[in-house]
Amino acid sequence: MPNGKHINRARKILFSESRNQIKVYQIGSQSINTKRVKMAPKGGNDGGETPSIKIKRVGSMGDFTVDGNEKASNVYTTRKSTLIGMINWFHVVSTNAPFILIMGLVVLVSQVVYQVVKDLFPADDGVLSIETVTVVAVAVKELLIRLYRAIAESEGFEIFSPAVKTTALILAVGAWMVRRDSPIYLLSFATFKAPDDWKCDQDEIMEMMKRQKCFTQESLNFLRRILDRSGTGPATAWPPGITQCLKPKEDDPTDHQMADRSIDASRTEAQIVIFDIVEKALKEANVKPREIDVLIINCSLFSPTPSLCAMVVSKFGMRSDVETYNLSGMGCSASLISVDLAKKLLGRKGSRKALVVSTEIITPNLYHGNERGFLIQNTLFRCGGAAIVLSNNWMDGRRAWYKLLHTVRVQGSGEAAYQCVYETEDESGERGVRLSKDIVKVAGKTMEKNFTMLGPSVLPLSEQALVVWSIIVRFLLKSISKRVSPETAAKLPKVKPYVPDFKRGIDHFCIHAGGRAVIDGIEKNLKLEEYHTEPSRKALYNYGNTSSSSIWYELEYIHYHQRNNPLKKGDRIMQVAFGSGFKCTSGVWLKV
Repeated sequence: MPNGKHINRARKILFSESRNQIKVYQIGSQSINTKRVKMAPKGGNDGGETPSIKIKRVGSMGDFTVDGNEKASNVYTTRKSTLIGMINWFHVVSTNAPFILIMGLVVLVSQVVYQVVKDLFPADDGVLSIETVTVVAVAVKELLIRLYRAIAESEGFEIFSPAVKTTALILAVGAWMVRRDSPIYLLSFATFKAPDDWKCDQDEIMEMMKRQKCFTQESLNFLRRILDRSGTGPATAWPPGITQCLKPKEDDPTDHQMADRSIDASRTEAQIVIFDIVEKALKEANVKPREIDVLIINCSLFSPTPSLCAMVVSKFGMRSDVETYNLSGMGCSASLISVDLAKKLLGRKGSRKALVVSTEIITPNLYHGNERGFLIQNTLFRCGGAAIVLSNNWMDGRRAWYKLLHTVRVQGSGEAAYQCVYETEDESGERGVRLSKDIVKVAGKTMEKNFTMLGPSVLPLSEQALVVWSIIVRFLLKSISKRVSPETAAKLPKVKPYVPDFKRGIDHFCIHAGGRAVIDGIEKNLKLEEYHTEPSRKALYNYGNTSSSSIWYELEYIHYHQRNNPLKKGDRIMQVAFGSGFKCTSGVWLKV
């Protein structure tokens, strides 16, 4: 017999079905019964407790193996838009358009040759020989000369048969449609997988904090509480410049080394992370470094001279005319901003390729003060990075992984938005990033504006109609309440703004792994199911908050590992990220 908790869960599912048109399927007992599973760090060592979330955890950072008995459980199925499904498959088919056009040209040439042969040998008495082929070739050449003269003298295309003219018209229209598309294809991406000696569990992290010899016991207790609630796992990566404080001194084994936050240590971290992901991404895309036309690197808090772009160009021997852009100070939203910039630059001319690198360097940015607004950064951020190879060449469609459909960026305005994530010094002069208490409110407003701009591009018409109807009803009720007495106005119904069901237009969600509260809030507001936020929770648990690159760890999980919502051709994936300033960026990709 199911207990009361399971019955209430089942009632909640049925209630959700009546509101959002969600069908419920039960496979075994998975639809109402989930378990918390402990996750062992890589190498089989025990340590660390699994955060209190209801999804199955994985082995360790970079290890996404699951129990072989686990079933693919599509417990919830949202009614999708047929029109959007047709549009998605049009995009998938359009990746083959260049080859379809080539085949069309072959058919067109064959029809012209057939017309010439029929004119020269109407009785089918031509014998295939060198002389016959020569005669046909000369006749085709004369026909093309006549075509040129006919166009120049505006005499039309009467020299061709109706079949030839029809094929030529179809090819011309098809080529025009393909060229208007201006596609941006994602050829490959790669994420950084830290070596084992970079990985630390919660106890080791707290030991590193103690060995900084700058935190009070009250601050250490606060860090421990935040760390336990953060949703990060027992094998997340810290740079060697900081983890070396866990090692004893060579000349005095009874004492430990001090953390190295120097420029050299920071540049070493950058080189290890960036060189690794760039090499893997280029190799996966089968692209040589000298084929890159645009290089964009975003790193918010570490911007040395020479730039990180110059470092990559020098290492990989890229061309001297490569366009390089180094973005800093744009926070966790910077990766999609870089993709949006690459889209604009690739759209300028010709066939071009872009390399986008997103990372954050932790070595110089460990806060050494005791103000709580600054301390949170020490518990969430970890080493990570992602490199993405993009192309605007329509011939790359068949080998691409994804096609970029939309990018939207919203910049908050006002002092609250500007100050909510702010790099400064505390009262003791220690530098760090201060997080404001208004950050949740500001993030909610910018996300609402972003989704309002994105909605018309990804939502079915029925959902957009419900949004418009909600606005009209709220406007009429507000107008009526101003014209009637307060007693009558109080009796009018209260209509909440309609939150559209983005699940009807989006199949997968990559929500920035800024913390468990961020994921929980978006899951609740968008009425997402557990499998929608599973990639974000897995990325947070296995890698921590890797800043702008976190959405690529989530896409990697969807691409390779997710079982209960497997990726298929024609699926849409939405990435959402937040950053200082305050910004909310979103991007929608199509699996091709």
